[in-house]
Amino acid sequence: MSERLTAKGRATRDRIVSTAATLMFERGVAGTSTEDVQAAAGVSTSQIYHYFRDKKALVRAVIAHQTEVVVGHQEAVLAALDSMASLRAWADAIVALQRRLECKGGCPIGSLGAEIAEHDADARADVVAGFDRWERAIRDGLHAMRDRGELRREADPDRLAIMLLATLQGALALTQLRRDTVLLRIALTEAIDHIESFTA
Repeated sequence: MSERLTAKGRATRDRIVSTAATLMFERGVAGTSTEDVQAAAGVSTSQIYHYFRDKKALVRAVIAHQTEVVVGHQEAVLAALDSMASLRAWADAIVALQRRLECKGGCPIGSLGAEIAEHDADARADVVAGFDRWERAIRDGLHAMRDRGELRREADPDRLAIMLLATLQGALALTQLRRDTVLLRIALTEAIDHIESFTA
Protein backbone atom coordinates (compact mmCIF):
# COMPACT_ATOMS: atom_id res chain seq x y z
CA MET A 1 0.00 0.00 0.00
CA SER A 2 1.12 3.51 -0.74
CA GLU A 3 -0.45 5.17 2.31
CA ARG A 4 1.66 5.58 5.41
CA LEU A 5 0.47 3.31 8.22
CA THR A 6 0.38 4.05 11.91
CA ALA A 7 2.22 1.65 14.21
CA LYS A 8 -1.13 0.08 15.12
CA GLY A 9 -2.13 -0.16 11.46
CA ARG A 10 1.20 -1.76 10.56
CA ALA A 11 0.80 -4.27 13.39
CA THR A 12 -2.71 -5.18 12.21
CA ARG A 13 -1.60 -5.56 8.60
CA ASP A 14 1.40 -7.66 9.64
CA ARG A 15 -0.85 -9.91 11.74
CA ILE A 16 -3.18 -10.45 8.79
CA VAL A 17 -0.29 -11.30 6.46
CA SER A 18 1.42 -13.59 8.98
CA THR A 19 -1.84 -15.41 9.65
CA ALA A 20 -2.57 -15.76 5.93
CA ALA A 21 0.96 -17.07 5.34
CA THR A 22 0.51 -19.76 7.99
CA LEU A 23 -2.89 -20.82 6.65
CA MET A 24 -1.73 -20.85 3.01
CA PHE A 25 1.34 -22.88 3.95
CA GLU A 26 -0.86 -25.43 5.72
CA ARG A 27 -3.89 -25.45 3.38
CA GLY A 28 -2.71 -23.87 0.13
CA VAL A 29 -3.94 -20.67 -1.48
CA ALA A 30 -7.11 -22.23 -2.86
CA GLY A 31 -7.91 -23.78 0.52
CA THR A 32 -7.60 -20.47 2.37
CA SER A 33 -10.41 -17.92 2.12
CA THR A 34 -10.30 -14.32 3.28
CA GLU A 35 -12.95 -15.36 5.83
CA ASP A 36 -10.53 -17.99 7.19
CA VAL A 37 -7.83 -15.33 7.54
CA GLN A 38 -10.26 -12.90 9.15
CA ALA A 39 -11.32 -15.44 11.77
CA ALA A 40 -7.82 -16.68 12.55
CA ALA A 41 -6.34 -13.16 12.75
CA GLY A 42 -9.21 -11.84 14.84
CA VAL A 43 -9.97 -8.93 12.50
CA SER A 44 -13.09 -7.64 10.79
CA THR A 45 -13.97 -7.91 7.11
CA SER A 46 -13.53 -4.16 6.76
CA GLN A 47 -10.00 -4.41 8.16
CA ILE A 48 -9.07 -7.09 5.65
CA TYR A 49 -10.30 -4.96 2.75
CA HIS A 50 -8.80 -1.78 4.17
CA TYR A 51 -5.32 -3.25 3.69
CA PHE A 52 -5.95 -5.56 0.72
CA ARG A 53 -8.29 -4.78 -2.17
CA ASP A 54 -8.83 -8.49 -2.86
CA LYS A 55 -7.41 -11.96 -2.20
CA LYS A 56 -4.83 -11.57 -4.98
CA ALA A 57 -3.34 -8.57 -3.19
CA LEU A 58 -3.22 -10.59 0.03
CA VAL A 59 -1.49 -13.48 -1.75
CA ARG A 60 1.17 -11.09 -3.09
CA ALA A 61 1.72 -9.79 0.44
CA VAL A 62 2.11 -13.37 1.64
CA ILE A 63 4.72 -14.02 -1.08
CA ALA A 64 6.68 -10.96 0.10
CA HIS A 65 6.38 -12.15 3.69
CA GLN A 66 7.54 -15.68 2.91
CA THR A 67 10.43 -14.36 0.84
CA GLU A 68 11.60 -12.37 3.86
CA VAL A 69 11.18 -15.38 6.14
CA VAL A 70 12.97 -17.82 3.85
CA VAL A 71 15.51 -15.59 2.10
CA GLY A 72 15.66 -12.31 4.01
CA HIS A 73 16.29 -13.87 7.39
CA GLN A 74 18.82 -16.25 5.83
CA GLU A 75 20.77 -13.67 3.86
CA ALA A 76 23.49 -13.34 6.50
CA VAL A 77 23.78 -17.13 6.50
CA LEU A 78 23.63 -17.32 2.72
CA ALA A 79 26.29 -14.63 2.42
CA ALA A 80 28.56 -16.89 4.47
CA LEU A 81 28.06 -19.87 2.14
CA ASP A 82 31.57 -19.35 0.85
CA SER A 83 33.25 -22.62 1.83
CA MET A 84 32.55 -26.31 1.43
CA ALA A 85 32.13 -26.65 5.20
CA SER A 86 29.52 -23.87 5.28
CA LEU A 87 27.62 -25.39 2.34
CA ARG A 88 27.45 -28.74 4.11
CA ALA A 89 26.38 -27.10 7.39
CA TRP A 90 23.62 -25.26 5.45
CA ALA A 91 22.42 -28.56 3.96
CA ASP A 92 22.42 -30.15 7.42
CA ALA A 93 20.30 -27.27 8.74
CA ILE A 94 17.76 -27.64 5.92
CA VAL A 95 17.41 -31.39 6.55
CA ALA A 96 17.04 -30.78 10.30
CA LEU A 97 14.35 -28.15 9.69
CA GLN A 98 12.37 -30.52 7.49
CA ARG A 99 12.54 -33.16 10.19
CA ARG A 100 11.18 -30.67 12.73
CA LEU A 101 8.36 -29.78 10.32
CA GLU A 102 7.68 -33.51 9.79
CA CYS A 103 8.34 -32.93 6.07
CA LYS A 104 5.08 -30.96 5.71
CA GLY A 105 4.47 -27.93 3.54
CA GLY A 106 7.48 -28.04 1.23
CA CYS A 107 9.24 -24.75 0.49
CA PRO A 108 7.04 -21.79 1.54
CA ILE A 109 7.98 -19.88 -1.63
CA GLY A 110 8.03 -22.84 -4.01
CA SER A 111 4.67 -24.16 -2.84
CA LEU A 112 3.05 -20.78 -3.44
CA GLY A 113 4.69 -20.52 -6.83
CA ALA A 114 3.51 -23.94 -7.96
CA GLU A 115 -0.06 -23.12 -7.00
CA ILE A 116 -0.37 -19.66 -8.58
CA ALA A 117 1.99 -19.92 -11.58
CA GLU A 118 -0.72 -20.50 -14.18
CA HIS A 119 -3.35 -18.20 -12.66
CA ASP A 120 -1.72 -14.96 -11.52
CA ALA A 121 1.10 -13.46 -13.58
CA ASP A 122 1.87 -10.72 -11.06
CA ALA A 123 2.15 -13.16 -8.16
CA ARG A 124 4.26 -15.49 -10.30
CA ALA A 125 6.64 -12.59 -11.02
CA ASP A 126 6.88 -11.95 -7.26
CA VAL A 127 7.84 -15.58 -6.65
CA VAL A 128 10.42 -15.42 -9.45
CA ALA A 129 11.92 -12.31 -7.84
CA GLY A 130 12.14 -14.15 -4.52
CA PHE A 131 13.95 -17.07 -6.15
CA ASP A 132 16.26 -14.65 -7.99
CA ARG A 133 17.21 -13.13 -4.65
CA TRP A 134 17.86 -16.59 -3.17
CA GLU A 135 19.92 -17.67 -6.19
CA ARG A 136 21.94 -14.44 -6.06
CA ALA A 137 22.86 -15.01 -2.41
CA ILE A 138 24.10 -18.54 -3.18
CA ARG A 139 25.91 -17.32 -6.28
CA ASP A 140 27.71 -14.57 -4.35
CA GLY A 141 29.13 -17.14 -1.93
CA LEU A 142 30.35 -19.35 -4.77
CA HIS A 143 31.92 -16.37 -6.51
CA ALA A 144 33.75 -15.57 -3.27
CA MET A 145 35.07 -19.13 -3.16
CA ARG A 146 36.35 -18.89 -6.73
CA ASP A 147 37.82 -15.40 -6.24
CA ARG A 148 40.01 -16.56 -3.37
CA GLY A 149 41.05 -19.72 -5.19
CA GLU A 150 39.03 -22.35 -3.31
CA LEU A 151 37.21 -23.18 -6.55
CA ARG A 152 39.14 -23.55 -9.79
CA ARG A 153 38.76 -20.82 -12.42
CA GLU A 154 36.74 -23.10 -14.72
CA ALA A 155 33.99 -23.39 -12.08
CA ASP A 156 30.91 -21.39 -13.10
CA PRO A 157 29.30 -19.99 -9.92
CA ASP A 158 26.21 -18.84 -11.83
CA ARG A 159 25.44 -22.33 -13.17
CA LEU A 160 26.37 -24.01 -9.89
CA ALA A 161 24.02 -21.70 -7.95
CA ILE A 162 21.14 -22.53 -10.30
CA MET A 163 21.92 -26.25 -9.96
CA LEU A 164 21.99 -26.10 -6.16
CA LEU A 165 18.76 -24.10 -5.84
CA ALA A 166 16.93 -26.26 -8.40
CA THR A 167 18.12 -29.42 -6.63
CA LEU A 168 16.90 -28.06 -3.30
CA GLN A 169 13.47 -27.13 -4.67
CA GLY A 170 12.89 -30.47 -6.36
CA ALA A 171 14.08 -32.36 -3.30
CA LEU A 172 11.82 -30.33 -1.00
CA ALA A 173 8.80 -31.15 -3.18
CA LEU A 174 9.59 -34.87 -3.05
CA THR A 175 10.31 -34.68 0.68
CA GLN A 176 6.84 -33.21 1.19
CA LEU A 177 5.26 -36.00 -0.84
CA ARG A 178 7.25 -38.86 0.69
CA ARG A 179 7.30 -37.47 4.26
CA ASP A 180 10.94 -38.55 4.44
CA THR A 181 14.20 -36.54 4.41
CA VAL A 182 16.37 -39.31 2.94
CA LEU A 183 15.97 -38.06 -0.63
CA LEU A 184 16.64 -34.46 0.48
CA ARG A 185 19.86 -35.50 2.19
CA ILE A 186 21.02 -37.49 -0.85
CA ALA A 187 20.15 -34.72 -3.33
CA LEU A 188 21.92 -31.96 -1.39
CA THR A 189 24.95 -34.16 -0.72
CA GLU A 190 25.31 -35.02 -4.42
CA ALA A 191 24.88 -31.37 -5.46
CA ILE A 192 27.50 -30.18 -2.98
CA ASP A 193 29.81 -33.04 -3.94
CA HIS A 194 29.57 -31.78 -7.52
CA ILE A 195 30.55 -28.27 -6.39
CA GLU A 196 33.41 -29.78 -4.40
CA SER A 197 34.70 -31.46 -7.54
CA PHE A 198 35.76 -27.96 -8.66
CA THR A 199 37.89 -27.29 -5.58
CA ALA A 200 41.46 -26.36 -6.27
